Amino acid sequence: MKLSLNTDFTQLPRAGTHVAAASATNTEAFDRLLLEHDERSVRRRVVSLHGGSKILVDLPDTTELRPDDILVLDDGRAVKVEAAAQDLLAIRPQGAQQLGELCWHLGSRHALVAVSSDQLLVLPDTALEVLLDGLGVTVEAVRAPFQPVAGVAHSAHAHHHHDHAHHGHDHGHAHGHGELDAFGRKPGDPHYGHSHP
Repeated sequence: MKLSLNTDFTQLPRAGTHVAAASATNTEAFDRLLLEHDERSVRRRVVSLHGGSKILVDLPDTTELRPDDILVLDDGRAVKVEAAAQDLLAIRPQGAQQLGELCWHLGSRHALVAVSSDQLLVLPDTALEVLLDGLGVTVEAVRAPFQPVAGVAHSAHAHHHHDHAHHGHDHGHAHGHGELDAFGRKPGDPHYGHSHP
């Protein structure tokens, strides 16, 4: 839900404190906030709770909310964050070899993936569905909560490639800051400095 210029935010209960799930054990919540994956990056936003009321989330910094995190209202009440069911693809690999191939393809696409004992969950993607069909993988459209495995941020990834020339040995693909790499990619490209075979 986007901020509306017609909303009087002073009349809404304000949640200005975020408590991570690990520190929020035994916290009793008066209501729940169900959010899909791409809605969980929050700084300031009016949201509707499961019970129907609205609150203003007003955090000091942009925060990635995770299931079971707690938002604390100024009056002391607590709201529990939950992952809302959303449209996903359930991928069920048959055997270790197919699982390995899937991991390679999903990793090369930097796809967000939730992993369980018998399936992988990914966001719907037409091109990916075509690829999976070509691999003969069992895929089913489902609705489920989505909490992908946390990965290395692109900023850290880019930082790694800018640092590699400064720690005493050559990786065989040296390049200067601001220059194209050996594969013709510009700085900022998530594949800068390397290529997937």
